[in-house]
Amino acid sequence: MKRSVLEAISTHSFFSESIMKTRDLVLLGLGILLGIALIALVSTRTAPLPEFQGSLIEPSSPAKDFSLHDQNGQPFRLSDQRGKVVLLFFGYTFCPDVCPTTLVAFQKIHEALGAQSEEVAFVFVTVDPNRDTPAQLKSHLALFSPDFIGLTDEQAPLSAVWADYFIQPEIRPGANTAGYLVEHTTRVYVIDRAGHLRLTFPFGQTAEAMLQDVQRLLEE
Repeated sequence: MKRSVLEAISTHSFFSESIMKTRDLVLLGLGILLGIALIALVSTRTAPLPEFQGSLIEPSSPAKDFSLHDQNGQPFRLSDQRGKVVLLFFGYTFCPDVCPTTLVAFQKIHEALGAQSEEVAFVFVTVDPNRDTPAQLKSHLALFSPDFIGLTDEQAPLSAVWADYFIQPEIRPGANTAGYLVEHTTRVYVIDRAGHLRLTFPFGQTAEAMLQDVQRLLEE
């Protein structure tokens, strides 16, 4: 009888130890999995964001507000675009190279964004108000996208905007049928949803690189 009791106790102890070991192994496994998950989560949250492709403006500052008229003769105010990413370019419709190249890049970005393009304002401010009438801006921009915004006005309000963005148009004699060329900055100004000037794109920046930065700003 004593042997049976001892055997029973021994058997019970063996199974209890086995159960405890199994439980400990399960808990250890769960702990390891939880640790891996936490490490992955922390790594994801602390991983640095990809660098901007354009030239970052640090510290960013509020973009200078302005009011002009669009290609439909309607008033346009930059601050009304708050909540959108704004791509702001200064050019003219008779430009033989830089301006059409930039507008083609805008067109590619607009198409790549699809429905999200409604959250981006593509703004083209003329540096040649004598020739860039509202009708001229409208017909020219329609070649790229009817959604693009073309701005012109009287000389005084335009000159004020140029000064705020360090634009210094210079008229040069030209051999083309337009009669003259206008030298101007080739950079695109990028304004974020909060209305801050965040980046500039130099001429030659690919549409793909610009798109990457625009999408990143849209996610902020």
